[in-house]
Amino acid sequence: MYFAALLARTEDGWEASDTELDDVETLSDLTDLARDASVDEDTVLVFIEQEDAWFGVVRVDGEEDPRIYVSDASAAARSSYGEILLTDELLGREPGAEDTIAALEELVGLDGTEDGEPETTADNNDDEDDDGPSAGVVPAGPIGDSGVLSDLGLPEAELLMLRTDALAEIADALGAAEVLETVR
Repeated sequence: MYFAALLARTEDGWEASDTELDDVETLSDLTDLARDASVDEDTVLVFIEQEDAWFGVVRVDGEEDPRIYVSDASAAARSSYGEILLTDELLGREPGAEDTIAALEELVGLDGTEDGEPETTADNNDDEDDDGPSAGVVPAGPIGDSGVLSDLGLPEAELLMLRTDALAEIADALGAAEVLETVR
């Protein structure tokens, strides 16, 4: 179950609105959605949360590039909405690296053997902790700009410690708990 909301900063404080992400396919779409909610090109925060598995914050300030923080990249990578946030740049990959990885996976089976090569039944495969084709590509744990909310009242160290009910704690630190609760 996902929850997504926009928090737009105004002269009078924060305004919250829940948002549907059904038409959002890219980070660019998400950024456009945030900019549409902006008042006078002020700060807009996009919150995305998948139960207690992971959460993400995208900060859009006017026409600047969005700043992104994801609490658990490996969990987000298994989510369609998380994949929107996990850009090549955020993951430190060359643009198009995902296409290259997919092409290589077609050449080499997921078991590590090339097509036509016999599979081994060695017991050493049981000890591997491989979560599939993206293992090793997407790091476990937080990724992105952990200082994304520092100037708004939530220090980097506190953001990194958040796990459950994180969006409520973030909103509380920003002074927006009541408005976020109205859209929950």
